[in-house]
Amino acid sequence: MRKVRFGIIGTGRISDWVLKGAVLDPRFEAAAVCSRSKESAEAFAAGHGIPRTFTDIDEMASDPEIDAIYIGTPNHTHHDLAIKCMSHGKHVMCEKPLASNAIEVREMIAAAKSDNVLLMEAMISTLSPNFRMVQDRLKTLGSVRNYSGVFCQYSSKHALLKRILAGEDDSPVPSSFNPDRSGGALMDIGIYPIYPMVTLFGRPKRVKASILTIDVPTSEGMRPIDLQGSAVFEYDGMTANAVYSKITDSRLRTEISCEGGILSLDQIHITRQVEFIPHGAPTSGRSSGPQKEDVTVPCDPDEYLCEFKEFIDILESGRLESENNSLDNSLAVAEVMDEIRRQAGVRFPAD
Repeated sequence: MRKVRFGIIGTGRISDWVLKGAVLDPRFEAAAVCSRSKESAEAFAAGHGIPRTFTDIDEMASDPEIDAIYIGTPNHTHHDLAIKCMSHGKHVMCEKPLASNAIEVREMIAAAKSDNVLLMEAMISTLSPNFRMVQDRLKTLGSVRNYSGVFCQYSSKHALLKRILAGEDDSPVPSSFNPDRSGGALMDIGIYPIYPMVTLFGRPKRVKASILTIDVPTSEGMRPIDLQGSAVFEYDGMTANAVYSKITDSRLRTEISCEGGILSLDQIHITRQVEFIPHGAPTSGRSSGPQKEDVTVPCDPDEYLCEFKEFIDILESGRLESENNSLDNSLAVAEVMDEIRRQAGVRFPAD
């Protein structure tokens, strides 16, 4: 069995997480890691049994013993790194969001096609076994009438941000709340309910967003960044909405309501449990109503395994594009998020 030899760019928490899933695919090999810091690269390599380290992206990307590259760096770096790696003929799996905006995504797509390589956004929501099951089951439930996607996850960095804004800490604004780094709740959290929506139903016709922002210090002075938000999307024959936050948690489930019943997902970013609730007669409080059915399928042994299984399956099949995490879906999601940011007044340097 031929292994796909990956170079890893970035030694942060996300790279650590995804590698623990990637190594469960016997076709995966972590061949090298690249970081700006030699010490960081060596520490990461030692922790994951990676044989080689680099501090120069071009040097790693031009290495003939590397087939593909995973990019796990801050959002604002994705575009330049991906294009550079693809120019050396490397296939690229890039952490979500694929880029800062739709302009950059279009340039990355053009580069992938010109260089004849696979480019895929590392979006676990649409590749997990239970999402794929939902995708298939929807075909049997008639017309979809409403999609309601929810993902709220309190960020540990919020406390630091509050101290910075209060003048109690002189640390730099964390990347996840920093417009200079294409951060914010939408890019970090909101993408999780939006990407599955686009995968299932395509581009919405219109978007109306309600966003909570706060001004943070940046290279251009104080600028707004989003903390949480909700958006309503218009489709023919159905409605859709997404709710997301980095300053609160939520136990709300994601629901897809169809003429044939409801599919209820425990969480949209990594769906581990799904219920089906058929339609029943109105109860007026006199009965318990229709009984829910657990339709969950077995999960992967690690939540990040699905990304690498998909990526390697595509390469082995001779294709250069994922069906769920397609280039068109990634572009549509970027366009939707651009419009939400426009309505919120959140601007990135890449804009």
